Amino acid sequence: MTTSTVLSGLDQVHVWQEEFYKNLHAHPELSHQERRTAERVSKRLRQAGYEVHGDLGGTGVVGVLVNGPGPTVLVRADMDALPVREDTGLPYASTVMTTDAAGDQVPVAHACGHDVHVSCLLGAAQMLADGRGSWHGTLVTLFQPAEETGDGARGMLADGLAGRIPTPDVALAQHVLPFPAGQVGTLAGPVLSAADSMRITVHGRGAHGSMPHAAVDPVVLAAMIVIRLQTIVSRETPPGETAVLTVGSLRAGSKSNVIPDRAVIELNVRTYSDATRATILDAIRRIVTAECQASDCPRDPEFELFDRFPLTTNDAAVTDRAAAAFAEFFGDRAGPLEQQTASEDFSDIPAALGVPYTYWGIGGVDPQTYRQAQDAGRVAQDIPVNHSPGFAPVIQPTLDTGTQALVVAAMAWLGR
Repeated sequence: MTTSTVLSGLDQVHVWQEEFYKNLHAHPELSHQERRTAERVSKRLRQAGYEVHGDLGGTGVVGVLVNGPGPTVLVRADMDALPVREDTGLPYASTVMTTDAAGDQVPVAHACGHDVHVSCLLGAAQMLADGRGSWHGTLVTLFQPAEETGDGARGMLADGLAGRIPTPDVALAQHVLPFPAGQVGTLAGPVLSAADSMRITVHGRGAHGSMPHAAVDPVVLAAMIVIRLQTIVSRETPPGETAVLTVGSLRAGSKSNVIPDRAVIELNVRTYSDATRATILDAIRRIVTAECQASDCPRDPEFELFDRFPLTTNDAAVTDRAAAAFAEFFGDRAGPLEQQTASEDFSDIPAALGVPYTYWGIGGVDPQTYRQAQDAGRVAQDIPVNHSPGFAPVIQPTLDTGTQALVVAAMAWLGR
């Protein structure tokens, strides 16, 4: 049984994969709207001989291929796009406009690379189906909706995912990231941060702009809160503990000479441990409450948590096995992955199923372009990152590397 036999099918995947990717990139769909994508995924899986289960979590798709006794490996890709206007200049760039959940017209783009994930997993699924003489066990390919809203994995679980598939022995996933294409990176332990968004409403007392003494000014209050919140990471978090606190929105008032009666602050927190997560969220509430008391607010502040993502912590043994397989196949193109401050909901699935997992990164930037930016000390300025309008991975070697990585990792279990 050899991994190389399965990987020899990459030439057959080339026949359709790049065009499939371009088509998917040009037709992105928002979270919970991935109907066209799900239909095309289901069709490909059925053609490859998979038992297909659809409509999990609304638009999620699972393909199961049973190939005798052996381990069960679950491999996952996310499908949704973002409300971003693409600015890449590519001939297959998205020009899609759609209606979002709030009823607003928004542009849509695959600005996070989920089109890469889908295309790579379909390619790997095809190669493993065609090369089933080289492995034994069960492959579960899972195409998840609504990763960007953080509830897609939970939606599939709530729709009975566990009853539709054999219980996996291991779960695998990957993400395309802004480092050189062709490279693969792994990291044991916490790899993606937990994320929590919080909406805070502080209440003041409105008045004419010429009579501030008659008001409790929520604009000044909100400004003081924003400044004070910066001290949580710099003064309350241990220097060796990574954490990010970003205030992304502050809304108050409608006219220059009117002091409003409230302000709304929206912020986002990224952490790598449950203890730090709890400490920071508690500190936010403490600081906001204290500032409101200092301003003599007529009402207590209100706190709402939303868009919450779990911590992604790679199992050490699973990661070591995948990393060894990558090193054997990719050579010096495989290496360590830096801890990422991005967040994911993938881990909700293996956590609910009670199985270990690993999540790795693949590069998506033209290597020469990256090297030039690196030599000029301008990587942060010149290399578009995930979620930006200019983010678009180079097709090759990104697709080949991502497809090969999924096969190599799956075969680390199925090939034995």
